Amino acid sequence: MKIVFLGGGNMANALIGGMLKQGFTAGEIEAIDPGAEARSKLAASYGVTCHESAAGVTTAPDVLVLAVKPQQMKEAVAPLVGRLGKALVISIAAGLDTTALSRWLGGHQQIVRCMPNTPALIGAGITGLWARPEVSADQRATADRILRAVGTTVWIADEGKMDAVTAISGSGPAYVFLFIEALQQAAADLGFTPEQGRQLAIETVQGAAGLAAQSTEPASILRERVTSKGGTTAAALQVMAERGVKDGIVAGCLAAEARGKELGKILGAD
Repeated sequence: MKIVFLGGGNMANALIGGMLKQGFTAGEIEAIDPGAEARSKLAASYGVTCHESAAGVTTAPDVLVLAVKPQQMKEAVAPLVGRLGKALVISIAAGLDTTALSRWLGGHQQIVRCMPNTPALIGAGITGLWARPEVSADQRATADRILRAVGTTVWIADEGKMDAVTAISGSGPAYVFLFIEALQQAAADLGFTPEQGRQLAIETVQGAAGLAAQSTEPASILRERVTSKGGTTAAALQVMAERGVKDGIVAGCLAAEARGKELGKILGAD
């Protein structure tokens, strides 16, 4: 199998590194990036063949992974028009729908749109995927295998929901980092050192997430079990409710989804 990455940034590095750990070989993977530093890093780290431009890819790939910024996508894919055959195209560019991608690729139809998140950089990501009807079952399996190299996957039945995936899991790490930031600030206000506050905050989030992952019960039930009537947790949650913390998070996610749709229209315009 020949897999070509268009773009050699952080997510491409994470995917290639994960793929090699999952049984892909360096000989199957090539990358295109105009930056000499990016090419040097990929070649040195993973032993993959790198090209400065698409001209270096002399035969059609089985898989093309689009890993460039959405603002650069139209220009970046132009040299590949008419050279893909029936290749599976996997896009990890946020916001760009497959209608725009297909148009920029000269009508190519075998496209899977993905939304990984930044924990993929440490192999702990989750990726939402949607496939056009023209994508075969084998191609879907290939896309799933590639994205599972950096975490777990969830297939979405409606491309229109991909902006919602972005709002929940794509942007979600930022919401968690904000919560960690708030816990650390509270720890500082209560007299802990920065190191102590960091440890208390991060390990609490890690432990709570692990507990939720292992439990079959809703997060609301787990929350109630920690909350004794009239106790310290109840006092904290009451103030958070008064400040609109939960409602603010939900509203923020909805705002992110709306902005995603708006950006998609802007980015996908000719």
